[in-house]
Amino acid sequence: MNIALMAHDRKKELMTQFCIAYCGILAEHRLCATHVTGKLVSDATGLPITLYMHASEGGAQQIAARLAFNEIDLVIFFCDPSNPKGFDDINRIERLCDTYQIPFATNAATAEVLVQGLRRGDLDWRNIVNPPYKPRTKT
Repeated sequence: MNIALMAHDRKKELMTQFCIAYCGILAEHRLCATHVTGKLVSDATGLPITLYMHASEGGAQQIAARLAFNEIDLVIFFCDPSNPKGFDDINRIERLCDTYQIPFATNAATAEVLVQGLRRGDLDWRNIVNPPYKPRTKT
């Protein structure tokens, strides 16, 4: 599955620690992230992560575009509830996840449930309900 990782500045350390704790499960999936979050997680875990731009420079929009094309199966976005300016990105991502039936965690407790579900295969329904987009080829 394709998993997107995002975190507000005050939650980047929590995201890094979360990914260290669940490195074994996450290693079985394809990860992408906004630049700083992805770099921190990759440096701490050694996991390969596709890095997008910094969130403030368009990284959140890049992830949003992948959501709209059904190219991401799970989003973990640790948000800082004391940062009201950061909720524009969260609201956009949340709306896309709701539209396309993509599991979405905004805190470590929910993320843990989703990652454990990944391990058990609980999210395999995404492959049936939302098959990956494949462009048509000319015949």
